[in-house]
Amino acid sequence: MQIYVAGNVVVDETWSIGDLPQKGASIHGVKTSQDIGGKGANQAIVIARCGLDTRLIAAVGHDSNGQWLREKIAHEPVKLFPTEYSSPHSDSSIILNSSDGDNAIITTTAAADALTVEQMLPYLADAKKGDILLQQGNFSVEKTRVLFIWAKANGMKTVFNPSPVNADFAQLWPLVDIAVVNQLEAERLQPAGVSTLVITQGAQGAWLITETERHFCPAAAVNAVDSTGAGDTFLAVLLASSLLREVEPDALALQHASQAAAITVSRTGTVNAFPTQQELAALLATRSE
Repeated sequence: MQIYVAGNVVVDETWSIGDLPQKGASIHGVKTSQDIGGKGANQAIVIARCGLDTRLIAAVGHDSNGQWLREKIAHEPVKLFPTEYSSPHSDSSIILNSSDGDNAIITTTAAADALTVEQMLPYLADAKKGDILLQQGNFSVEKTRVLFIWAKANGMKTVFNPSPVNADFAQLWPLVDIAVVNQLEAERLQPAGVSTLVITQGAQGAWLITETERHFCPAAAVNAVDSTGAGDTFLAVLLASSLLREVEPDALALQHASQAAAITVSRTGTVNAFPTQQELAALLATRSE
């Protein structure tokens, strides 16, 4: 089985600040790290670290950031496509990390926007029935729709994490097999007709809702220092846990996802905070619910 993640990759700069600024405020901060980021890259890297064959279809710019991103991703078990540069400039994010562990993120999308469906489809051409197409909210509604339509027509299973949220994403639910949303996204998008729905509630935990069951998993207790990437870790491990066991997302997958997210929030940074391949292997080997 192959996992295709159609999304974005960015250079993340993390800044430590006392509190998130109010409108019009000027504040002091300290740049604490530079890392790979972007929800597409985040989820692809964690899934690949779980031991699944993962391809990331994402635009990298023809600039110093693009070269840096390619060098960093080369050390991960994920395959990045296209192999050529797709945009003059790479996308980037500024992460403001407050002292209470909360954050705010500003992200550019020019490179992701420049990557067309026509450029992306060749990298899906060898997908087989039952392979996974995972998308986030970084593309336009129309681009996201066309990719999901292609995937469904070719027998793939579709997974959607509509973040950043766009109200028009609600049109896409008939094309989605598995949806992972937070509480705000669930309220705005009203997921309907999705066979497997996971609603995350941050430090409280997460709900798994299917046609036959509802299950709640409390979040693993942890001293949170940086919540960046926690949701991406959760989704990736939820998906990987079920795929490796050849089942639909279940209570054990929620437990694995919660434990992995707890590792991420206990560290600073983005990819640097994700569980390692060794940590994930040990975590996924547990079978108690």
